[in-house]
Amino acid sequence: MASLEIAGLTLFIVFLFVGLYINLFGLPGTVLIFLDTLVYASVSGFSSIGSSLLISLLVLALLAEGLELILSVTGVSRFSVSKIVFGASILGSIAGALLLTPWLLGLGIVAGIYLGGFVGILLMELIRQMHLRPSLRKTNSALLGRSAGTLAKGSLALAMVVLTLMSIYS
Repeated sequence: MASLEIAGLTLFIVFLFVGLYINLFGLPGTVLIFLDTLVYASVSGFSSIGSSLLISLLVLALLAEGLELILSVTGVSRFSVSKIVFGASILGSIAGALLLTPWLLGLGIVAGIYLGGFVGILLMELIRQMHLRPSLRKTNSALLGRSAGTLAKGSLALAMVVLTLMSIYS
């Protein structure tokens, strides 16, 4: 493999992980994953990624973003984002990847990044809620709704990343 191909594949995988990670903050990471895969497929001449996989990824991305739209319409608030929350999610992602990798190997890295980051954000949100007056706190159902929505969207993004990497490396 030429060094330019290695650099391109590395950039592709980094964008996959970034797309997975930004889902934690309510951003359209599934769209980034789909577009990244589409660009990789077109550059590689659709040799390892076919049209059926691209259609499947598009459907998963539309499902995930539709879920995000439904959550925002129903009034489920987003988690707050600050430098401290971002730092906690980074630390959680590193810890999650380190904890899950021995048992799940490659899948542990990907799942650990997402689940660890989610736990970091959730813990920071719970700590922030404890310091607010009771009248300003979010209800438990709002926190549960956002958590469930974030995990569902992340599961779809995780499936997209796994399908893409399995298609390339099989």
